[in-house]
Amino acid sequence: METGKNVEITVEATIHAPVGEVWKFWNEPQHITKWCAAADDWHAPKAENDLRVGGKFTTRMEAKDGSFGFDFGGVYDEVRTNEFISYTMGDGRKVSITFISQGNVTKVVETFDAETTNPVDMQQAGWQAILDNFKKYSEASK
Repeated sequence: METGKNVEITVEATIHAPVGEVWKFWNEPQHITKWCAAADDWHAPKAENDLRVGGKFTTRMEAKDGSFGFDFGGVYDEVRTNEFISYTMGDGRKVSITFISQGNVTKVVETFDAETTNPVDMQQAGWQAILDNFKKYSEASK
């Protein structure tokens, strides 16, 4: 199976909430810990976010049974409130997130450089699952 050598992956979701709320849910640590997981048996017990160019963020992602966990983080390259975020992960890969306001609906489009260990379709499914959790949380929190 193909791995992510020089491959960009895009995931997206349409959230039934205004962009200001979506932005808050995406960026505030007390919200990040409620949605940042790809499966029900995972969670994010801790998140820190310094949302500014040059600022760092870290989200602790762990299996709920304690069998595995890792810190996901990076440094912000660009931040445009309610519109766009880009960052560089610790391994040098790039991520961009675009927030498209459509009245009381917001489209979130996330593009990231694939890593080279896992198959592209597996990476896309994992990131899409996290984005789907974000959508579910955001719409339930309105």
